[in-house]
Parts: sequence; C-alpha cells; structure tokens
Amino acid sequence: MSQTTATEKQTAQRPRRRWSLGIAVDWFFFVFAGVAAIWLAYLSLTETFQLGWWGILAGIVFWALLAYLVLPRLHRILTTIYVPDYFIGRTRTSDGLLGDPVNLAFMGTEQEIQRALEAAGWTRADPVTLRSSWRIVMSTLRRRSYDEAPVSPLFLFGRQQDFAYQQEVDGSPGKRHHVRFWRCPEDWLLPGGRRVDWLAAGTFDTAVGLSLFTLQITHRIDDDIDVERDHIVRTLLETDPSIQVDVIEDFSTGYHARNGGGDTIHTDGDLPIVDVGGGAPDAGHASHHVYDPTANPIVDPGKRPAFEGAERLLQRPRFDPEMPRPKSIVAGACLVFFRVIAGLVILGEIALNWSELAEPPDTQVTGLPMGLDAVLGSVVFYTIVMVVVVLVDAVLGVLILHGVNWTRVTVMVVSTISITSAFIGWWADAQDITISTTFLPLGLDILLLLALSSRSAAAYARRNESTSRPRGRGAR
Repeated sequence: MSQTTATEKQTAQRPRRRWSLGIAVDWFFFVFAGVAAIWLAYLSLTETFQLGWWGILAGIVFWALLAYLVLPRLHRILTTIYVPDYFIGRTRTSDGLLGDPVNLAFMGTEQEIQRALEAAGWTRADPVTLRSSWRIVMSTLRRRSYDEAPVSPLFLFGRQQDFAYQQEVDGSPGKRHHVRFWRCPEDWLLPGGRRVDWLAAGTFDTAVGLSLFTLQITHRIDDDIDVERDHIVRTLLETDPSIQVDVIEDFSTGYHARNGGGDTIHTDGDLPIVDVGGGAPDAGHASHHVYDPTANPIVDPGKRPAFEGAERLLQRPRFDPEMPRPKSIVAGACLVFFRVIAGLVILGEIALNWSELAEPPDTQVTGLPMGLDAVLGSVVFYTIVMVVVVLVDAVLGVLILHGVNWTRVTVMVVSTISITSAFIGWWADAQDITISTTFLPLGLDILLLLALSSRSAAAYARRNESTSRPRGRGAR
C-alpha cells in the first residue's frame, strides 16, 4: 500500500468536525443554563436567611441545586475545554471530570469474562435505576447486604461501562470491590500498538461520603488502586489457573492524582492483560495479537482513533430512530406538563369564582368607571388566553417527549427570554425574587432549560440527522 493510499485511508477514518448553526445554538443554551443555575443557587441561598426554621429546608434545596445542577454543568463546560478528547488511560464521570484510571485489560468474549468473574465469586451489578438507587440508599442506612448494588456510571470511548462486577465486604454495601468493563472499539490499539478486547477500571469502595468536586453523595475509594487491581487478578487465577496474565510494565508513568469524586489515587502504571479465552491465539479472532515490545508500534497506519465525548459533541448525530429516550427528555416534558397542570388549576379557580370576577369593581375604591361588559370582556379574554397557553404547553410537552427538535428549541427560547427578563428586573429595577413571588416560576424555567439543553436531550432530539447528508452553508 502506497504512502498516499495509507494517508487517504487514515484521513477517511478520522472523524470530521462539523460545525453548524444547530450545534452553536445547543452550545449557547448549554452555557446559558449553567449561568442561570448559578443565579438560581444564589437566590435559594439568600432565601435561607429570610425563612426562619424553614431556612433549613431552603438550605437543603440550595445544596441540591449546587451539587446536582450547578457544579455538574460548570464541570461539563470547563472539562470540554481543557480535558483531552482522546484516550489517556482515564475514565470520565458523567460531568466530564477525570474518573478512575484504567488499570486492567482483558482478552476474551463478554460471556467468557462473566463466567470467569462469577466463578471467582464476583456478582454482576444491577443497572442504575430509580428502584436500584433507592434500594442501595436504604441498604446503606440500614446496614443491610445488597450484593447486586449498582455502581455509578463512568465513561470511556465516549460511552458508559458495558457492565460491572463487585464483591461486597462484611455484608455492607458501603464497602465493596468493584470493576467496570468497556469493550474496545474495532481496530483500536492501545498506546504502543497492542490489541485488547476490553479495558477495565477496578477500585475498592471504603465508605459513603460527599464528592470533593461536586458535593454529591458518592462512594469514597481506597487510594491504592494497585491493591484492587492485583486482588481482581488474584481471584481469577485462584479459581482458574489456566487463565493467562501478561503485564505491560510502565504502561503509564506512576502517578498520584484524584478521581472524579476528589479521592486521592496512586498507581505504579503497570497494566495486566488477562486472557480468559483459553490462552491460545485464535486465528478467527482479530483481537488476538502476538505482542513484541521491540516491534514497530505502528501496526496499521489506518488504525481507528478513539475520541471521547467532547469530540462527539462537534459532530452531527448519526441516524438512530431506535435511540432510547433519555431521562433529560422525560424530565423536560414533565416540567412542561407541570405548567399545564398549573394552568388548569388557574382555570379551575376562574370557573369557581366566576360570579365574583364578573362583578364590576367599586369605583369609589378603584377610581375606574368600568362597566359590567368591560369586566366580563377582560375575564373572558384572560380565560381564552389561559386556555390557549395550556393547550400549547400540552402539545409542546407531547412533542418534546417524542424528541421533536424544533419544539425543544422553541421551549428553550421562551424560557431564556423569561429568565433574562426576570434577571433584568432583579438587577436593574431591584425587583425582589422570593418564594412568595416569582422564585418558583423562575426555578421552573431554569430547570426546564437545564434538562432540555443537556447533551443527552440534544442528541435524542437530533437523532435522525444523518452524517451522510451533504453539508450546507451552516456547517464547515
């Protein structure tokens, strides 16, 4: 293969960045929502000093806003700027922070790995759902065993772990060995040129605490991750001596760092490669590769680069009509439906108090000589407007739930205008924003904007856009 052909192949496989008006709009709302969330957290903090004992509840709300909305969005914005978008041997949290180091590699199929782990006494972790999350909270508080307790999602190659296994210690879900697995992309090589089927990150949970970086409730891990790495390998070898282990010494420089929860970690940089597929190379399995550390590490000039999440955001979503509906879309639709419910409540109050609302006001009190017809006209007009708003919100909520992108953008534009107007009135005209006035409607708009501007919501709403479409004027 000529040098020109190899270069063309490498260029063809490299993902091209596609900038478009839609991506720019998504980025604007993503950043604007983060700034608005900071303001909302500030307002909730100031309210804690005005509510007496109710301020305790407001303080909890402030912590929840800060830990689960504000700081994650800020980390996501900043890490997109400064964290490399290629493989560096570290996983990422859902907020974009560098997570646990990759400290294991595996050869074999998913079924072979699972059989080896289960034979060694490991239990597959449940997926993270509302039910499993509630169960682990109650198990931790009651100090009851939960062998299949879920592990938090970490990301590698731009996606969440494929599966995870764990070993509970002393029947407590707060202490456990656990390891996450990611299937490697096709035709992808480790730095240095070796092929493996899976990468894994194993750590030991020591207790439940607060994250140093996000203040969220999370598991704290033991800082010596090499001990956990060696424990995983040892349990497999003790059960099945036929398993072969090869170690790439000094795969990375030994270092001290912190993971996504702020826990200190240190490692010697070695990478064990565990072969659970029988050890003998299989000619029909492309991933098996005879490793020669003295050989030219550039095995294939057309090898696939593995880009992380930041790179993916700059590309148009691939055509995927079967993409599962993300929680952010469901949350956004529910918030819109909440506005529908609020509108129906207002219409119900109008219907119940129609006779009082239709009475002309006392001119001695108001100074306004309004007749009965004028009052009825005002009430009827307001009622018609409310009916239209409720119907429009109901339609928008249904369309958002189905992932219609123009609907998502429209709702975000309306929320942005509402938030901006409230901020101008608060900043320039010193209009108070309190629990008894406009705090709740403002909070609803900001929460709605946070949900619909998330990456998962944007990807779902734009899931039917194809990368094969010709680029127009809005992309370059």
